[in-house]
Amino acid sequence: MAMRQIVDVVRDRGSRYAVSGGTVQGRAGIEAFLVELKRAKKFAKATHNTWACVLSDDGPAKGDDGEAGAGAVILKMLERAALRDHIVVVTRWYGGVHLGGDRFAHVVTAVRAYLEALPKA
Repeated sequence: MAMRQIVDVVRDRGSRYAVSGGTVQGRAGIEAFLVELKRAKKFAKATHNTWACVLSDDGPAKGDDGEAGAGAVILKMLERAALRDHIVVVTRWYGGVHLGGDRFAHVVTAVRAYLEALPKA
């Protein structure tokens, strides 16, 4: 499984964001991807690993990992991009200051950076 990562996409008031992704097959593929991501200690210790994926066979799937609403933001962007069987995970390391609604703007920025970095078919 090829995993793409962009580390340090956004920094804001101490919080840091990264984005990772790759192709997956079904819900088991999503679980395997998340396990693989968290093998790296820094991702395992992250405050949030929010994710979304649109599966060809099973439809949309998402996880907020404590960052309420973030999975839905990622999912909407993947649906708009018509990206199927590809998980995108936005990781946040909390910096001690609440970001309020800005955190959603940072999720959008991270997903956009990831989508723009994908090779064009």
